[in-house]
Amino acid sequence: MKKAISVNELLSMRMETLPLDGAWRDAFGEPERHGVWFVWGRSGSGKTTFVLQLCKELCRFGRVAYDSLEEGACKTMQDAFIRTGMQDVARRLVLLDCEDMASLSVRLKKRRSPDFVVIDSLQYTGMNYSDFKRLKEAHRDKLLIFISQARGTLPSTRVGVSVMYDAGLKIWVEGYRAFSKGRTFGNKGYYTVWPERAERYWGE
Repeated sequence: MKKAISVNELLSMRMETLPLDGAWRDAFGEPERHGVWFVWGRSGSGKTTFVLQLCKELCRFGRVAYDSLEEGACKTMQDAFIRTGMQDVARRLVLLDCEDMASLSVRLKKRRSPDFVVIDSLQYTGMNYSDFKRLKEAHRDKLLIFISQARGTLPSTRVGVSVMYDAGLKIWVEGYRAFSKGRTFGNKGYYTVWPERAERYWGE
């Protein structure tokens, strides 16, 4: 049986957070540094561009790995990296070329392993919800960011829906804006991925 925590103990705990700046803080506040984030949206909504921009922001706080299960090291991923200026954070970010979850877990147990891991996408991991929980528990000192395709306004699979509900920060991407749907949010509650296309989509 786990120890019960008193109110005073809880309130006196120092939580590790990410002191985001500017538009990031306006959208997502100051979320916890560890745990699970979940990003989902329909094709063409700006998900990949948003997540790469997010990776650049996270590089301010530690090392980032992008596990590209869906595309791997291909021309479209190269173009996306160029478009979002990932060369600026080349020392703090690595692309993993279709690394399966067992190999990724081994990597994350090594010294000086990445602090933040993007898994693109959940559908390509082959995990069920029990597999997800084991991965999360094995790496409680990391931030795991799962990307998912959407069907309507929900993740496209049952496991996606379960992981979404589990996540501390839920981010819905639509019309080149990323909306905080989770437990932390800033004054604005959304981040604009591509201003010109967002204005066209939202009719502003």
